[in-house]
This record gives sequence, C-alpha cells and structure tokens, in this order.
Amino acid sequence: MTLPSNTNKESHHHVIVLLEKLLPSMPVFNLPAPHTYELRQYDRTHPNGLADRIQGADIIIRTIVPITTALLNDPAASSLKIIAVVGSGTDTVDLDACRARGIVVANTPHCNTSAVAEHAIGMYFALRRSFVQSHRLTQDGEWARSRMLARVLCGPDAKAPKTCRDEIVGILGYGGIGQKVAAMAKALGLKALLSGRKGSWQQTDRTPFDEVTRTATVMTICLPRTQDTISYIPTPEFQAMQPHALLINVSRGGIVDEEAPLLGARVKDLNLITTPHTAWMAEETNENYQRILQENVEAFVAGKPVNSVI
Repeated sequence: MTLPSNTNKESHHHVIVLLEKLLPSMPVFNLPAPHTYELRQYDRTHPNGLADRIQGADIIIRTIVPITTALLNDPAASSLKIIAVVGSGTDTVDLDACRARGIVVANTPHCNTSAVAEHAIGMYFALRRSFVQSHRLTQDGEWARSRMLARVLCGPDAKAPKTCRDEIVGILGYGGIGQKVAAMAKALGLKALLSGRKGSWQQTDRTPFDEVTRTATVMTICLPRTQDTISYIPTPEFQAMQPHALLINVSRGGIVDEEAPLLGARVKDLNLITTPHTAWMAEETNENYQRILQENVEAFVAGKPVNSVI
C-alpha cells in the first residue's frame, strides 16, 4: 500500500496523539531518518473534546473513543493520516469515512488471544461449578446454618454438574480465539464441535449450526462484531439449547440477544456471571499491543503500512 493522498511528503515531523492511556507505557517509536515526532498523551478523552485534542495531529492512537464522520469532517482532523487502534475491533471507527479521506486505519490483531481463551475456560468452570452462588451463600452464612450446599451445583434439570469428559463445547467463530478455546477444551477432555455458519450446509469440516445449538452442553461465542453477526444468537436459539447448557460469550456486545435468556426468568434465578470487558487483560496482551502498535506506526511512516483494515 502506498501512502494516502493526503500525506504531506515535505513534512518529516509527526504529531502523535494518544487519546486514552490504557497501556502501562507507550513504546518508543524508532522512525526512519529524517522523521521526528512529538507525543501528546491523555488519560481519557471524551467525544466532545476530540476535536481540540487531535488538532494538528497526523497520527492518533485510540482504543475506546468513537471516531465518527462528524469528527473526520472537522477542520481539526485535516492533518490526520492514520488511526492506530489498540485492539482488534474497529466497529467504532467510521471506516467508510476514513476510506473516502485516504486515512489509514491499522489495528492490533491477535494480541489478546490467550487471555480471552483462558477467560472463556475460566467462565466455564465458574458457571458449571456455581462459584458465584456458592461464594454468596457461604458469605451469607448459609453454610454455617445448613452444612449442605451441594444442591447449589445442580442444574435446572436437578442433575449434578457434568465433568469435562461428558461436556460438548460448541464453538461459534473459529478465528484465533476460537481455535485456542478448542485446543484448551480438548486438552481438558471436552469434545469440541466447530459450528458452521447459520443456514450453511456447505462446510464439510464444520457441524451445522442448528445441530451445535441442540447438542452442545457449552456454547462459546467467539465471533467478531459485524453487520452479519448482530443478534446472531436470538431467542429461538436459547429455546433450542439443552436446559443445563452454558452460554459463554467472549465476543462484543450485540451478538447475543441479551434480553432473550431473561425471558421467563428473573435475573437472580440465573446462573449468570458478567465481567466488565476484562477478558483481554494480561501482561502478554499489553506486551503484544505495545509491540504491534510500534510496528504499525513505524511501518506507516516508512511508507509501508501493515495491519491496515483499510
């Protein structure tokens, strides 16, 4: 890929703006001579303050704050040449608007694969062994009163929990995270079914989606968020699942119809664990983010962008 048309080839000084300080430290960018740079860093940036902060910047680094068409139309963004995303998701960046303006968008893929896969496996054990309910009841003094809390582990069918050898994990999404979950699940003794796309019967190496929904005792969602995957798991799929099945979603919000599992049930009756967008967090993840972010910025300045979404 060549440099975008709005690149000023006469300017060798770059203004890099970090909009959210989420990494432990920023990498030192080793730009090829005669290029130099200055770095402006902010702990967090509210959307209302974006225009002021990107004024004069040709490189911005962001993770959470949305990059909209309105922002890109603002004169403050006139110097912008590349949006470096710390993370793999780019659904909050207006890619069409960036493409129209010749702005490169580069992400940092596969950095959190191990952390998210381990989080999914951890959620499996926490759900199947009812860790949260057991902890809450113990803290409330129920163990001291009754001395019998094993029933907490029983599912809606009143049966004791399965062990790994009797579990069937259905994996929706077989990218890096899905592959890692499958490998870890198999190592623990679970049988893994790789789900085909909904409505597709052409994938000979996959199990049809409807069959996975009906037979899996653990459903793990590892899909990217795209227009095709919004509400990918609606109410009928929940109704088709086995009564003791677990649903583990390590994808972005919106892929699972989050109202559907609550139909006919009260939240307090559900074996439900939620985590606040922390599955990615790990020392390895941060190291990967720093390394690939550095590669993305340096490669762009050298005129050879990598990891470009557009």
